[in-house]
Amino acid sequence: MSSAKNVFTSTLGLKAQMALSGVVLIGFVLVHMLGNLQIFLGPEALNDYAELLKSNKAVLWGARLVLLSSIGVHIFSAYTLTMRSRAARKQRYDQKNWLSSSYAVRTMRWGGVILLLFVVYHLLHLTVGAPVTPDKNMASFIPNNANQIDVYNNVVRGFKNPFVSVFYIVAQGALGLHLAHGVWSMMRTLGVTKSAWIEKAQFGALGFGILITIGNCSIPLAVLFGLVK
Repeated sequence: MSSAKNVFTSTLGLKAQMALSGVVLIGFVLVHMLGNLQIFLGPEALNDYAELLKSNKAVLWGARLVLLSSIGVHIFSAYTLTMRSRAARKQRYDQKNWLSSSYAVRTMRWGGVILLLFVVYHLLHLTVGAPVTPDKNMASFIPNNANQIDVYNNVVRGFKNPFVSVFYIVAQGALGLHLAHGVWSMMRTLGVTKSAWIEKAQFGALGFGILITIGNCSIPLAVLFGLVK
């Protein structure tokens, strides 16, 4: 029992947990984006998709539990590794490492905190319909747990506020950076170390981050420019 605990709490074990929980979170981000992009197919397509999710309660709650567990494992592993890294350093700030590291690496930890806050705001804004913004467009918001589902209306009304849309777009930029570095780190942890694959893995990780950013940003931009209304 003690040896098993030591494996899970070791640095290598924590990195493996971060990687595996990251796989779950990456899968969710991709599926969530593809589902939301149905807004471009019209109200019926997006609302039918939302109704399908709502009607399968066992699957929906099972997915939520897996997602929440993955988030918890990811945050715990990241926090523990960060604390160990700081404790191991004689100097908290290393000028050379700061200059040589990429922007994504330097902002990985703070980016994670920002994204967590964004997720909370996102749920309050478009799932619960809480008054997180003084926006008259949200007056007719219909919560997703109501008998009547009109996700299309909620999204359009929510993103008509330019400040909300800009906030979402900035958050998606942070998500893209986090994903690009996270996917690359996950690949290294899971064994992509051969030089022949490293460049391809880096390109794939960057491409995935850009893809998710563009896909998610296209929705508030489409609403702002009147392409979706």
